[in-house]
Amino acid sequence: MNGSSSIVSQSSLLMSASNNGTQGTTALTVSNVDGAATSRDNARENSEDFYDLKGKVESRLLSMWNNMKFGWTVKLKTNFSKESPVWLLGRCYHRKLSPSGSLESSTEIGTEATANEPVEQIYGEGIEGFKSDFISRIWMTYRREFPTMSGSSFTTDCGWGCMLRSGQMMLAQALVCHFLGRSWRWTPERPIQNAREFQEDCIHRMIIKWFGDKSSVNSPLSIHQMVRLGEALGKKPGDWYGPASVAHCLKAVMIAASKENYEFDKLDVYVAQDSTVYIQDVYSLCKLPNGSWKSLILLVPVKLGSEKFNPIYGPCLTSLLTLDFCIGVIGGRPKHSLYFVGYQDDRLIHLDPHYCQEMVDVWQPNFSLQSFHCRSPRKMPIIKMDPSCCIGFYLATHNDFETFVNIIGSFLTPQGVSSNHEYPIFTLHNGSHSSVMNPPNIRYSIFETERNWVAPIQDSDTDLESEEFVLV
Repeated sequence: MNGSSSIVSQSSLLMSASNNGTQGTTALTVSNVDGAATSRDNARENSEDFYDLKGKVESRLLSMWNNMKFGWTVKLKTNFSKESPVWLLGRCYHRKLSPSGSLESSTEIGTEATANEPVEQIYGEGIEGFKSDFISRIWMTYRREFPTMSGSSFTTDCGWGCMLRSGQMMLAQALVCHFLGRSWRWTPERPIQNAREFQEDCIHRMIIKWFGDKSSVNSPLSIHQMVRLGEALGKKPGDWYGPASVAHCLKAVMIAASKENYEFDKLDVYVAQDSTVYIQDVYSLCKLPNGSWKSLILLVPVKLGSEKFNPIYGPCLTSLLTLDFCIGVIGGRPKHSLYFVGYQDDRLIHLDPHYCQEMVDVWQPNFSLQSFHCRSPRKMPIIKMDPSCCIGFYLATHNDFETFVNIIGSFLTPQGVSSNHEYPIFTLHNGSHSSVMNPPNIRYSIFETERNWVAPIQDSDTDLESEEFVLV
């Protein structure tokens, strides 16, 4: 009712402004020259006020439409099998591997990185561990009623900002790993118990504040900042982004953020070129003159097929999600971005940004964290995935990067493909990009994907927010 009243009120103002403009024009025929000049100025001012108000009403109506389109919730059940392991960013939760075989005492097995951990740190979480792990991932969604973006009338990113939000989620996961560690968990129902939990809560809030929906030096990773820097890529507010563009945009915002925030001094972003990671370029980026090493966010835009996802890459992609240093994949269905964080069987587990929520003022003390965490894991058949995507890794130390270089090759080439026709997801090169005279012959340009994402604001979202998932 309040929204309807607001529209009626604003429409009345429009009629009033229009009538004022007509009266001002009529006055020109009966006034002297001086009066005509004054009336002309008044008419111009009334006209400007009219179009300014018209723009505000249109923005308000669009916001209300998007609120109805993306803001409703429908309870949908996502089925998870008890018989198959569930992988989530390098962690495996599997009932069958528990000592007793019961669901309550199921097993969590990590990757090779957890092989040397004590048994009591590995066993005992089961499906509850999966729930806790999933809800701890930071969820970025459409927001409404945020401050207007510079150079536009947008007060919401509904309908066009989904890929940017997916990119924010992957970057947020990297920051969680960097500042809190992969094993950190958010426990919303439990009050803070000690100094360590208080410190973790402060860091948790700090990370979310960096993504606050506002042009502010305190929120250097906001969608406002991403859109502003996206202009260098030829993008305007309201334009869609592809995975490759978002990868370069994330690098740009991190470079800009590091100039104002000392917290990013020991963290850098590398975006692979031509689906190739140039090892020497990474060394130049991360190795400091004093011999120390910057932590690395490695982003690899790839294209896994031509018009459709090539199913031979399915096992490669899911195997990458079993690596402890993988921070997920941004991609989705055509024209529908998603952030993939895990899988079960042949279905990818994801976080969906297509859910419109009201902007949260993260600059207020003790702001609510609830809307930044999703309680409902969702799954999508991998075969429905758009072939264009970007794979992310967080490599904290020099040793982590060396491990990545040594083992990643075995995860990249589809099994059962002739050795004469190997098409890895991406490749590694020992040199630097500038020294390579003939870059690798890439199957498809990563920027060819942009045409799949550039489209009018007509997001057909059928996967509304789910409230629960079921074990079958």
